Amino acid sequence: MKPLSDQQRLFLVESDQIYRAWREVLWRHHDYKYGMRWKNVNGKDYLLRLTSASGNSKSLGPRTPETEQIFRQFEEGKALAHEKYQSLKVKLDSQRKLNRAVRLGRMPSIIGEILLRLDQAQALSELRVVGTHAIFAYESMAAVELKMELLASGDIDLLFDVRKQVSLLAKKLDGEGLLGLLKKVDRTFEISTAEGFRAINKDGFMVDLIGQDKGMLAPKPELFAQGDLEIMEVPNLEWLANAPRLEQVVIAANGTSAIMPVPDPRAFAIHKAWLSHQINREPVKKQRDLNQALMVMNLVRAYLPSLPIDERAMRYFPKAVFEESIVDLGIRPK
Repeated sequence: MKPLSDQQRLFLVESDQIYRAWREVLWRHHDYKYGMRWKNVNGKDYLLRLTSASGNSKSLGPRTPETEQIFRQFEEGKALAHEKYQSLKVKLDSQRKLNRAVRLGRMPSIIGEILLRLDQAQALSELRVVGTHAIFAYESMAAVELKMELLASGDIDLLFDVRKQVSLLAKKLDGEGLLGLLKKVDRTFEISTAEGFRAINKDGFMVDLIGQDKGMLAPKPELFAQGDLEIMEVPNLEWLANAPRLEQVVIAANGTSAIMPVPDPRAFAIHKAWLSHQINREPVKKQRDLNQALMVMNLVRAYLPSLPIDERAMRYFPKAVFEESIVDLGIRPK
């Protein structure tokens, strides 16, 4: 582990502050996304609040002094939100250049773009990043750089908690689904013909949509939109779905800031240690799983003392899994 320099730490803090401020304004700006307009019906004007990209709307009533005031306040609020949004966007771009100058970001830029798009749609609250790329959030939390060879990966795993309503995320994605959002990042993303839970772009970068296994008798999860990615159900993924959810600002290789939602790093390490023992796990991945588990757990012990490593904190894991994993991770002797 290599600690960040003082300059890098400063820029990481500033990136976090600017991004979170921009994000708040972004969501306020999003409230004005579809707008309001007057519509004449049988010679009478009615105020409509547009509610979707397809033109759906809700009537707020006929033209009166009250509805005219509602319309005026909406337009003023929209203009103010747009002004703040543009101002913070300029600051973000300036910070991006500074981050790049000090080589603060190492995460693949395409992941930053995907996270930004999801955040703009307010869809990140329904997802979390699991697997190798979550480590970028953990090193950002600790303000260190970890071994790049253990962070390199050609895919990102997005976990959707299948206990949640699919329709909620589908609405946030404007009916275009996750694939539609990915195509806004890179139009070459297409669903794999062999694996319906995976989208692949021209460079071979993959986005996997996964969820916890609900059992053979449970109905198959719905799609977010017609022709969208399927949700691949993975056994024991409920351990990560039940783990505390953290949101960390991460920096991409191009200097861009983004929020990455991830499970608790202790849960990540224990799950990876457990994976390294699974019989059906590819041998080439087992040692990498264990090495990543050791790396993240060492990071927690060295830089995140506020996260205790005990059974009570990790109560969403079966006791046997927790005890076996912490032995592997050198926390309890064999």
